[in-house]
Amino acid sequence: MKNENLFAALRAAFPQSIDAAAVETDAGLHYSWRDLERATAMIANLLAGLNLPEGSRIAVQVEKSVEAMMLYLATLRAGYVFLPLNTAYQSAEIEYFIGNAEPAVVVCSGKNFGWVSKIAFKAGTRHVFTLNDDRTGSLLDRAAHCGDRHEIAHRAPDDLAAILYTSGTTGRSKGAMLTHGNLLSNARVLKDYWGWKPGDVLIHALPIFHVHGLFVALHGALLNGSKIIWMAKFDPKFAIEKMAEATVFMGVPTLYVRMLGEPSLNRESTKHMRLFVSGSAPLLLETFTAWQERTGHTLLERYGMSETIMLTSNPYEAKGGERRGGTVGFPLPGVGVRVRGDDGNNLPTGEIGAIEVKGPNVFKGYWRMPEKTQEEFTADGWFKTGDVGKIDERGYVTIVGRSKDLIISGGYNVYPAEIEGYINDMPGVAESALVGVPHPDFGEVGIAVVIAKPGATIDGDQIVAQLKAQLANFKIPKRCFVVSELPRNTMGKVQKNLLREQHKQLYT
Repeated sequence: MKNENLFAALRAAFPQSIDAAAVETDAGLHYSWRDLERATAMIANLLAGLNLPEGSRIAVQVEKSVEAMMLYLATLRAGYVFLPLNTAYQSAEIEYFIGNAEPAVVVCSGKNFGWVSKIAFKAGTRHVFTLNDDRTGSLLDRAAHCGDRHEIAHRAPDDLAAILYTSGTTGRSKGAMLTHGNLLSNARVLKDYWGWKPGDVLIHALPIFHVHGLFVALHGALLNGSKIIWMAKFDPKFAIEKMAEATVFMGVPTLYVRMLGEPSLNRESTKHMRLFVSGSAPLLLETFTAWQERTGHTLLERYGMSETIMLTSNPYEAKGGERRGGTVGFPLPGVGVRVRGDDGNNLPTGEIGAIEVKGPNVFKGYWRMPEKTQEEFTADGWFKTGDVGKIDERGYVTIVGRSKDLIISGGYNVYPAEIEGYINDMPGVAESALVGVPHPDFGEVGIAVVIAKPGATIDGDQIVAQLKAQLANFKIPKRCFVVSELPRNTMGKVQKNLLREQHKQLYT
């Protein structure tokens, strides 16, 4: 029986000359493919030697390092389930994740060992190791005594590879269970769709506790046997400098905005690059256009989720159509995308509704939440993404927001992304967020929170007045607040739940 372990597929893609450079870091360190092979074998042997139960979870909250990547690969290799945790999480959150996932092993930064180990041991975790971003920690100390040969654990496509906790802006975070088959099918589709080819080099600038950096970027490079230029922390100047040696860059919109702020970004500094991918948060049309003008490259925006990895993408090849700003492109090969109305029927082209998806990349369900899992799938097996959007006559998908961000004001549906688009086009506006707050007459009304471009002065009342000339009355925000920054999570997404909380007493 063929071994369908994701690591087996990644290992098979290593180049023939395994002494070639696999990873080069921003600190000047070099790792060969042989280093990856040996280190993952040693860590896998360490894990295997702990005699963990079948399907054990390995929970990891550490700073970004090549060794942290090796720990992920070693977990797959040994056949266990990887559970990455955002480095920003504090004790109450970690207590919830460890209590919910019941990991057999917890790996944390040395500086957090005191409080993390207390939580872990109390929850019944047997093993707690440390791993720091300077190649120290008890995990590496222990692995150093293990053999550097390891037979890859046998896994079927339906076996669990990872659990990713969704950010949980409403209620408790849910653990999305992703299988070896989910991850491998998606990586193979993207390898073809994005035209990965021999000689490609990836600049890895994203965190590795999230789908974009851990799966999309990493699997893409490894499955292609491509060298990785590794950035522990994002530095726009360094990233631009390294583009002379690279061909692929993946980022969140914030990273592109920061690079646009550097004078060194131009056609010359990016001429060696083949592909720039943007995702994880909505890309402003202004950023899309500014990048095109400065570099001559068109950003490729795509759409995915923790539960599904990648779902849609703007075309890589010109023959597939142009890359359209403001859209997330077409459904990927093998992925079904449909838009449904409140009555559960498919909506006509161009109409806004709930986005549902189906495909080999769609997760197995939520960890230990069978009712929630059942609730999020339709009777005919489609996953309800919770996103709201539309599909145009050419098949391009546009996301207009989250269903939970939808504002129902006086019985009318207001889609924040539509109004934000109008506000963002106004002179002096850098970015905006529209949220719904309780209102005694309308049930709910929209309020806008806006940040100005550097050096610009904007007036909230004027923005509201301008919108009145453009939009139906029910869509107009009741108030507009000008602030210095919007609250964001680590992937650059605006945390609308915090804005709603902050303004909820405005009319009550």
